[in-house]
Amino acid sequence: MAITGSCLCGAVGYEISGRLLDACHCHCSMCRKAHGAAYATYASLQPETFRWTSGEEFVTRYDSSPTMSRVFCSVCGSKLAVTEDGQIDAITLGTVEGDPGIRPRSHIFTGSKAPWHEISDALPRFEEWPPGEGWG
Repeated sequence: MAITGSCLCGAVGYEISGRLLDACHCHCSMCRKAHGAAYATYASLQPETFRWTSGEEFVTRYDSSPTMSRVFCSVCGSKLAVTEDGQIDAITLGTVEGDPGIRPRSHIFTGSKAPWHEISDALPRFEEWPPGEGWG
């Protein structure tokens, strides 16, 4: 069964034909600023399993680093995904409709977390990427 998601206004929709691979809460300063929150929750996927089902003309990208772009709806501003080297390889977990079948396993980039936020769960914490991991 496919995983589906959309933006707040419903202009943009997507489908993932495979399973989500990993999920985490990212506390880096870029994610905090992009989401206006203490952290952003992402789930990684195999790029070939992702496709836009509606509103691709409303999809906008912001290149936040030389290899990574943040993908969002140009109508409502919902953050939808991130790309690495031009391919969608992670989605914002909050845009998934229904149960994504995965739960966040860690907090990453806690070395730059918001000083006003206290992590209150027992998930593993990493100052940056966990050893040997990343979206790509």
